[in-house]
Amino acid sequence: MTPADLSAAIARVLNELVASGAIANFDLGEVVVERPKSRDHGDWATNVAMQYAGKAGMKPREFADALAPALAEVEGIDRVDVAGPGFINITLSAGAAGAIAKQVVEAGEAFGLGSALKGLKMNLEFVSANPTGPIHIGGTRWAAVGDSLARVLQAQGAEVTREYYFNDHGAQIDRFARSLLAAARKQPAPEDGYAGAYIEQIAQQVLDGTAEDILALPEDQAQEAFRAAGVELMFGEIRSSLHEFGVDFDVFFHENSLYESGAVQKAIDRLRELGHIFEDDGATWLRSTTFGDDRDRVIIKSDGDAAYIAGDLAYYLDKRSRGFDRCIYMLGADHHGYVNRMMAMCAAFGDEPGVNLEIMIGQLVNLVRDGEPVRMSKRAGTVVTMEDLVDIVGVDAARYALVRSSINSMVDIDLALLEKKTNDNPVFYVQYAHARTKQVAVNAASLGVDMSEFEPALLNHASEEELLAKLIEYPRVTAMAAEFKEPHRIARYLEEVAGAYHRWYDNCRVTPLSGGEVETIHRTRLWLNEAAGVVLRNGLGLLGVSAPERM
Repeated sequence: MTPADLSAAIARVLNELVASGAIANFDLGEVVVERPKSRDHGDWATNVAMQYAGKAGMKPREFADALAPALAEVEGIDRVDVAGPGFINITLSAGAAGAIAKQVVEAGEAFGLGSALKGLKMNLEFVSANPTGPIHIGGTRWAAVGDSLARVLQAQGAEVTREYYFNDHGAQIDRFARSLLAAARKQPAPEDGYAGAYIEQIAQQVLDGTAEDILALPEDQAQEAFRAAGVELMFGEIRSSLHEFGVDFDVFFHENSLYESGAVQKAIDRLRELGHIFEDDGATWLRSTTFGDDRDRVIIKSDGDAAYIAGDLAYYLDKRSRGFDRCIYMLGADHHGYVNRMMAMCAAFGDEPGVNLEIMIGQLVNLVRDGEPVRMSKRAGTVVTMEDLVDIVGVDAARYALVRSSINSMVDIDLALLEKKTNDNPVFYVQYAHARTKQVAVNAASLGVDMSEFEPALLNHASEEELLAKLIEYPRVTAMAAEFKEPHRIARYLEEVAGAYHRWYDNCRVTPLSGGEVETIHRTRLWLNEAAGVVLRNGLGLLGVSAPERM
């Protein structure tokens, strides 16, 4: 019996009690069941009496006492206890608890999928690193978290578009072009420019890929040639790095297109129609203080140049015009000051901040080895890049380590730990659990243990009860990960599943002892073994991490 099954059973019993007159008629909403803090209190608990007693004109304890006997008659429920002022603790029968193993196996890849976000079109923008250098470790965290979040949202029915905002407009691109030109001329990097081996490599690639002698061109033409070719080469490298990291985008949106297409002016005109634009001191302003910003914002400066927010306005309006219900921006820790003006912009367009526009701010990543910070990249020089991390620990370990912590907290990535093939390494611990399920299945097959029988009541060992209790939580965990946009919940849950599985493996045999006969219990346990594999595999899939069959 799953939590959803139990919630439905409680609702059905309550409706029957209302129909019989035992409980006064009331408007029943969601029935929530949760794991009690102590398993001594049962398998599940509900505060339905505390929630609805007042609506029925009863005290919570009175409401619970009326519900408990009728609920205890439901097939699959062994015992119902009322505690305190009206908490209801529910213990399932061994058969009902064990049945989840077969349900998981039969559902397979579909186990844990939901429909809470069905019909919603979401635009998820993440990474969006400037095409002026390799992706640094902060951007790598966003790549891992963003792609995992997209998978989690899709698993709950959302239509998700992964989008990369290609920043090819502005002063940083000019600095990048000048840096390439200087490198090609064997000159030092400009004071405000970019340095590192990658600059020299790209400069040489531009020279090798151009038939004409671009170094002989006038300064402005040479710089433009390096800008056009260099940006494309750098962005090609970024796309390739992301792909090798398991992250592919549906849309690469070019910032420059907003200015070339007239989208900026279109956004200003729209806001002007809504009455939120004013002119002052030769500049065009957004009256953003009306919507909670700390000050009004210049959109077009007095010299006619667009301020940075002009692109933000046009880009958001473009997303909404493409039919996205929710636009999610994933930004780095240096963007806290960005939030208020963006939310004000959203409200100025007539949308709902926090709904149509959501902004997620991620904290920094520190790489350490043996307690010492790792700061320098062989290629980029000043920062550690995605390629550096992957070269050291691999894609799986990198993704898992970056996604297993809340984005609201800084995270220290211990490279020495991630290189270990021990249980201290969390990704190894989880992947090894999955590989073990596969090896158990192979061993079982060699000894004639199949899945031709399933007797759930036999799954009554304490370690089996613990593992079943963990497996049944997977749909709830995935739903919460989507609701709160916290894919790290899945990683932490998988570590709990892996622990429960390893303890079960140590206590319960799937195969008979040497010379023993294959019995129903062995065949039944093989179902549980496969169920654990399904959950581990599905969960790792949501994190973009492989589920190896051998380790």
